[in-house]
Amino acid sequence: MDEMDKAKAPPAGKTSDEVALDLMKFIASETGYAKPQGSVGFSGKNAKSPDEQVDALLSLYDRCRKAVRQDPAD
Repeated sequence: MDEMDKAKAPPAGKTSDEVALDLMKFIASETGYAKPQGSVGFSGKNAKSPDEQVDALLSLYDRCRKAVRQDPAD
């Protein structure tokens, strides 16, 4: 394994997909991403349906995978 391969290797034996999943979980939990908005009073937005929440999380996971796999030279 040369130096370039070491730089691209995921930490602690995790695959890049596992790292992306951890990143997605962190972002979703810290920001409330894809969760329905609970508010008191009138709201201008409708709550997201479960299907919309799943789509949003899958989209976030895809973005995290792309970010983890991105070549540092790009």
